[in-house]
Amino acid sequence: MRIDVHTHFYPPAYLKAIEQHSDHASISYDDQGQMRVNYAGDYNVVAGAHRYVDVRLRDMDNFGIDMSILSLTTPGVHIEKPETGVALARIANDEYAQMLKDHPDRFQFLATLPAQAPNEAAKELERAVNELGLVGGMIFSNINGVTLEKEELWPIYEAAEALGVPLMIHPTNPAFSDYMNDYRLVALLGFAYDTTMAAVRMVLAGVLDRFPKLILIQTHLGGVLPYMAERVERGYNIYPEIAGKLERTPMEYFREMYLDTVLFDPEALKLGLSFAGEDRVMLGSDHPHQVGDLRKCSIVVDQLPVSQEIKEKIFARNAMKLFGVNPPRSA
Repeated sequence: MRIDVHTHFYPPAYLKAIEQHSDHASISYDDQGQMRVNYAGDYNVVAGAHRYVDVRLRDMDNFGIDMSILSLTTPGVHIEKPETGVALARIANDEYAQMLKDHPDRFQFLATLPAQAPNEAAKELERAVNELGLVGGMIFSNINGVTLEKEELWPIYEAAEALGVPLMIHPTNPAFSDYMNDYRLVALLGFAYDTTMAAVRMVLAGVLDRFPKLILIQTHLGGVLPYMAERVERGYNIYPEIAGKLERTPMEYFREMYLDTVLFDPEALKLGLSFAGEDRVMLGSDHPHQVGDLRKCSIVVDQLPVSQEIKEKIFARNAMKLFGVNPPRSA
């Protein structure tokens, strides 16, 4: 059984809507007719599996993926004016709900949230979970430069905690990313930085003391969090500006976060598994982005020097427990 928890889909109605009108995103086509979604600091090549269900299912079948937990991806609806973002979120989530009805054994979804309007985002998360049957939400690692610990975003966390559903924190371009605009450095390095910054800021600001049951998924194996967490912990113990401000140590909060396996280096995955533990690591591919890999995501887990039981947790059992899903093995 294999469940891919980090994989992306652009609902066709969402793509049509931003092509017709968007405040900050644009659609373009290259000489071969390949669609791109452009936004500040980066762009995405829109593959067939990004927007066609039949292509998506074919890819899943070819690489042994029983279920995909689909979410939107960059640029997200949070970059738009609030009213536009709210409308786009509803378009995306309604289309996700229809896909769920059509393929309940193959797909589940994380709600798209207009986080630039936090109260509306909380309402949309409640609608998506209670009315549409989606299994959680996804927000980005900063909301137009607003970092995730800010109190203005707390309505989203309050709603997720009350619903008992996870929030996936997906990276986007850091607020200071101007010097990352060449060499695709936003995607290659900026994302890992912003993921790590989001996790550390939420912990040190006490967000997880305020919302102790909030469930967070940190993508791309937590950015560089497993590598840097000991330094954060050490600093917390010695710097008077932050020492003793939390109910527990930073490491305890970090190790309650879930990580996906979207780094395909076996040594990195071993570190992430050691850091988060066998119950909090889940399979992810980042498919169908160019930097994703639906084939290698399974291979790197298969090659881990751990028991088959732990591999099965990573492949599906942890996701089944977290999201409350149970796809048939014959999917």
